[in-house]
Amino acid sequence: MEYKSPAYEVKAVPIEKIQANTYNPNKVAPPEMRLLYESIKADGYTMPIVCYYVKEEDAYIIVDGFHRYQVMLEHKDIYDREKGMMPVSVIDKPIDQRMASTIRHNRARGSHDVDLMSNIVKELHELGRSDAWISKHLGMDKDEILRLKQITGLAALFKDVGFGRAWQPMEEEEVLPDDSFI
Repeated sequence: MEYKSPAYEVKAVPIEKIQANTYNPNKVAPPEMRLLYESIKADGYTMPIVCYYVKEEDAYIIVDGFHRYQVMLEHKDIYDREKGMMPVSVIDKPIDQRMASTIRHNRARGSHDVDLMSNIVKELHELGRSDAWISKHLGMDKDEILRLKQITGLAALFKDVGFGRAWQPMEEEEVLPDDSFI
């Protein structure tokens, strides 16, 4: 029999039939959870969650995708829009293999390259997007945006930023005596 990846068999499952597993060590910080919500709100569910089906209980146990599942549980607007249905891809593996799959999925997500992220911020700025827009849609705080702008080194990124007057060094003749400091 020819192997067929589970992604070719995605099904809509009522969220009430889905359960979290008891072993997932992955945690997502509140800013990233807000970004995940914004992502699902803007783009919908673009990836199914991965589950194992327990026939005796008619239940789907999450292998990967707990936080996408959590977004639907915690946000009525998402639940209503999706009619309480989650896209699910089912794998049929023993518990040890499911645990390994969970960890592989978690660790394979990767990280963002700072230079590439800086270029994205630069391009969005050049397209006329404000720092507030970038913050909301990319899930960054203003300090992170500032750091990424600084990496690109382009003065144009700071054209709308107000700066105070910097101190001016005194000429050697103007050096004040030690007791004149305030």
